[in-house]
Amino acid sequence: MTHPQPITTWNWNQAPHNRWSFQYMQALFPTCRLAKGDASPFAFAHEPMDLSGIAYQRSDGTAGTVEQMIADSYTDSFLVMKSGAIVTEQYFNGMTVDSHHLLNSVTKSFLGMLAGIAVHNGQLDPEALVTDYLPELDASAWGGTTVRHLLDMTAGVDYGEDYADRDADFWHEAATVGWRPDLVNESSPKTLFDYAKSLRGKDQEDGSKFHYRTVTTDVIGIILEKVMGGSLDQLLTQHLWSPMGPRNDASIVVDHVGAVYVGAGMSACTRDLALFGNLMIGDGAVGGEQIVPAEWIQDTMRGDKTSSQCYLDSDYAVFGFSHYRNQVWVKDSAGEQMLALGIHGQIIYMNKPADVVIVKLSTQPEQVTLEMFIDAFAAMDAIAAELT
Repeated sequence: MTHPQPITTWNWNQAPHNRWSFQYMQALFPTCRLAKGDASPFAFAHEPMDLSGIAYQRSDGTAGTVEQMIADSYTDSFLVMKSGAIVTEQYFNGMTVDSHHLLNSVTKSFLGMLAGIAVHNGQLDPEALVTDYLPELDASAWGGTTVRHLLDMTAGVDYGEDYADRDADFWHEAATVGWRPDLVNESSPKTLFDYAKSLRGKDQEDGSKFHYRTVTTDVIGIILEKVMGGSLDQLLTQHLWSPMGPRNDASIVVDHVGAVYVGAGMSACTRDLALFGNLMIGDGAVGGEQIVPAEWIQDTMRGDKTSSQCYLDSDYAVFGFSHYRNQVWVKDSAGEQMLALGIHGQIIYMNKPADVVIVKLSTQPEQVTLEMFIDAFAAMDAIAAELT
């Protein structure tokens, strides 16, 4: 795959450059790898079906088809899995079955499942204070914040994530891994941990409502390294990635000291993401092996007594989801549907009753085009209904 214009760390995430860069993050930034391991990869069955003509109602009220949704939303790969069998697998924009693609915030859901493993092992208490694990943050915005607040994105830290604002806090944090060199100066935090320590003040009471903030995920990652005793790349590889039986390694962007950017920096291949979705709707098991505790997946789906209201009181209620829990979007708690989402159109759709997983990787020009996301969700619901 070639690109006619020079792509650098200064323009990589701006359209149309992202159509190339999202598949070549390892060429642009320092990364670490999550090794697939020595075991044979998970063996998918193949039962090809033509799903392109399945109809759904678009966000503007008109009728659309799956084929149109794929064509209109800068899709790079699209895979549908039913009961462990791949029924549709399509690649565009130079992608192949073994191409890596940036996941953006889909990364968070992997970190959330690693946290569940730590809780199950007695290494992490979701109700403990962040400062119990990281006393270095005592003088920062994290005082009074619990691990649960981090996991469910209800922490009150003053941090803005308006992607369209090129000076947003999100971009200043991302600058620590080289994503925005134009925001770096002599006084800038040098690492992800330094950035977390630099934050001061709260913009809401902890636990009062859902407020999406990437920095909370990165703080969970720092805590997990401390309580589980290893670097995040090693922990993710040992406890989650390798045991799944992936076809390929994954990679994650790191900061200047090698700390993993689990808020948004992972790249992986499409089939391996479908495998993760299969784990999620399988209550944490793949191929008969329990990897993530079943009770953690069930807790994610169920939420607690505050989850629904925290979501309804947020700016994200427009999507009509049930709640956000353990770094996963719960699309429909009663219907047992979950989502892992990332900006520019990254989606893992997980429908447990239908036994359907759908992966869509994209390079949409804008970080969040609401209509494209809503249309994709509607098309995926229609596919699941058709296959049920």
